[in-house]
Amino acid sequence: ATQDLLCSGILSAEGKCRMTTAPHGIPTIQSATSQPISTHQYVSAKDRLIGKPRFHFEPTQVMQLLRQRIIGQDAALNEIEKMLYVVKADFSSTERPLSVTLMLGPTGVGKTETVRLIAEAIYGRPDAFCRIDMNTLAQEHYAAALTGAPPGYVGSKEGHSLFDETAIAGSHTRPGIMLFDELEKASSEVIRGLMNVLDTGKLTLTAGTKTIDFRNCMIFMTSNVGAQAAQQYLDKLNLLPQKVQQLCLKRMPTQRIIEKVMQRKFDPEFLNRIDRSLHYQAVSADALPQLVEIELEKLNHRLQHQQRQVELTAAAKAYFYQGHDIRYGARHLGRKIRTELEPILALYFLKYPEKSEICVDCSANQLHLKIE
Repeated sequence: ATQDLLCSGILSAEGKCRMTTAPHGIPTIQSATSQPISTHQYVSAKDRLIGKPRFHFEPTQVMQLLRQRIIGQDAALNEIEKMLYVVKADFSSTERPLSVTLMLGPTGVGKTETVRLIAEAIYGRPDAFCRIDMNTLAQEHYAAALTGAPPGYVGSKEGHSLFDETAIAGSHTRPGIMLFDELEKASSEVIRGLMNVLDTGKLTLTAGTKTIDFRNCMIFMTSNVGAQAAQQYLDKLNLLPQKVQQLCLKRMPTQRIIEKVMQRKFDPEFLNRIDRSLHYQAVSADALPQLVEIELEKLNHRLQHQQRQVELTAAAKAYFYQGHDIRYGARHLGRKIRTELEPILALYFLKYPEKSEICVDCSANQLHLKIE
């Protein structure tokens, strides 16, 4: 029994302990610095640890936040839910990252926002992850920004890299989170430099001075690859009768078009290292009212520290989503609120600093304050 307890790590690191016998014949363990404790107590403590996941986040809570904020992407979110449960169960291979997920789809549909919300749910902060914008690595020589300068070059001994090692490593109770954003905009040499990360969960800098460990990390990648081709395909189908459109989409869905473009863009060796490829759909017109509500909620959240609140009438909400071009997704709604609503609020609050509530209405296609 003593050997089992030592292996389980329950006894003290100093190893200063000895076996004694309790009055009722129950063996106990006594250390130099603690009172005698029954072996049965140690065994029960060990039993409580058996089967207990080391990660403390709850997938149900993460998914609740995602489903509140990511609209119209049920299929993609279902796959993310499966991935989170596997990570939580903690029986993944120890020789590769916890998960590797590629999120595909047009701009403004929630790919990057998904990663922010996962970080917020796990760490309490939406920026608690390492993000690398791959559009800044469009040229081949920028591969050194990830893998470090080669031996003999300036900076090779320092081992500098764009990676935030703390965010990647995570902790024993929380996984690290890594995001490669807009993957298709990076050069092919930069993308090939990531293959060892996806395969073994380690990246040794070119100079050999340091190794970055991704094995306790969930890796996410986003890409708009194929989104333009899929949109052009849909635009052509819109010229056809409805029944013909449905037949064409059944024979050649947009997902297959995106996959063909993706296979031309990325090497098979790279794609073969990805666990999941998720397809985010273009924002539908039905989802726009919900997206306006989400943007309004974000605005009021930012105003909380000033103890202020903004309310929009139904006409004002409709002003933001009617005539909206769904090709630009939710980002365009947020931009419209920043450029058209926020200036009105700023002028009002600066002129009347004592005011804490404001209602905005719309008439004749113009936003204006609703005075009670």
